Amino acid sequence: MSYFSELAHQYIDGEWLTGGGAWDIIDFNPFNGEKLCSVTVATAAEVDRAYRAAERAQVEWAGASPYGRRDVLEKAARLVAERADDIAELIIDELGGTRHRAEYEVRLAQEFLHEAAGQALRPSGRLLPSLADGKENRVHRLPVGVVGVISAFDFPFLVTMKTVAPALALGNAVVVKPHQNAPIAGGALVARIFEDAGLPAGLLNVLITDSAEIGDTFIEHPVPKVIAFTGSDRVGRHIAATAAGLFKRTVLELSGNSALVVLEDADLGHAVRAAVFSRFLFQGQVGMAADRILVDRSVEAEFSALLTAEVSALEVGDPRDPGTRIGPVISEFQADALTALVDGALAEGATALVRGRTRGTLVEPTVLTGLPEGSPLLEQEIFGPVALLVPFDGEDDAVRIVNDSPYGLSGAVHTADAERGVRFARRITCGMFHVNGPTVQDDPLVALGGEKRPGMGRLNGEAAVEAFTTQQWISVQHGRTVFPF
Repeated sequence: MSYFSELAHQYIDGEWLTGGGAWDIIDFNPFNGEKLCSVTVATAAEVDRAYRAAERAQVEWAGASPYGRRDVLEKAARLVAERADDIAELIIDELGGTRHRAEYEVRLAQEFLHEAAGQALRPSGRLLPSLADGKENRVHRLPVGVVGVISAFDFPFLVTMKTVAPALALGNAVVVKPHQNAPIAGGALVARIFEDAGLPAGLLNVLITDSAEIGDTFIEHPVPKVIAFTGSDRVGRHIAATAAGLFKRTVLELSGNSALVVLEDADLGHAVRAAVFSRFLFQGQVGMAADRILVDRSVEAEFSALLTAEVSALEVGDPRDPGTRIGPVISEFQADALTALVDGALAEGATALVRGRTRGTLVEPTVLTGLPEGSPLLEQEIFGPVALLVPFDGEDDAVRIVNDSPYGLSGAVHTADAERGVRFARRITCGMFHVNGPTVQDDPLVALGGEKRPGMGRLNGEAAVEAFTTQQWISVQHGRTVFPF
């Protein structure tokens, strides 16, 4: 089915509408430049309409049976499973993701929907003891009301679904603003799935627009109580400041500069495969990607040879080809920026173990080493297929290098001794750290988020409950009490 022709609209209060703006967002296939669809942007008036619809619908939804909410989410999960091939095809076309990466995203989205369905039925209150005789303290968890979601293009279907699904399960309504590079996968497609699953009108709205049209209206509108954003730390900082001034809660999943560490006793073959996955999944356009690959100097030569061979063998090209491992980056602008970044690093004194070419949006993988300590490149997020190989001298040096970053999102360490790896991980200022695995991992039950610039708040499992509910204390006094006055 042609999702692009069907879903190139705004979705407000259960209706598919043409935006009221004077210009269109054009959705292109990043591999071949084909125009997939155009969407007339939503205006500030339509932002208001969507939030007001969500506000009206949420009251009844919050009071509905949790079993009814669960049933909608379970049906949504079944629909994703039934339409998995079509969704994967859409991801390949809209994002340039390889088939392996598209199928990986769809599978994860299904798992997050199953987890959200379960959240609808979990306990929503506690009975706590009191200092006073004869008093009950009841603490209820209530939905926050309406959640505004601004999603990214790296894993748009998953990122939107894993935010929308628990918010709905917990009794909230949602308004989504997808990224301009993923308006269908990250927004309209999610709306269609929930519409077909029987979600009542108004509970999920999708606005395809841009800040050039609506300014900060999406954040500043009085209805949403929580703003969930996935994207760059630069934009996240602005959202946090704006929301804080209005006493809105934020959940910010921002940039990363992750490190994968290879200790001297690691299985080097396995560590290389984990490093290649961690750095080059979706052309490196992943917040948790391993920008820095740290290797103990005693095994640097052997590891470098293995890594060079593995990276050089990666097939670059058409994401529809089953053999392709590196497809296009999201735009020619991004491709040019990556080329300039590599050229600058080489001019700074770096050595290219692998030097990829740039052909349009196809950026072949590059591995750089020998960057001088203190190079700005070592401290920034590289959103593309460029890996930095950094040698170190012993564990203490590795810990110092990993922590010497304004980012603390994800990381990994490889060692023959798993408990040594755990001890290493506990020394890192980082939201997530993995022993003998990749830096890119997600799990419906485990809190996902970072420290320092990667943002604030967490998603997944119980963290989603914290993000999308508030607490109310109701005390009940049985019998008379003595007032201390």
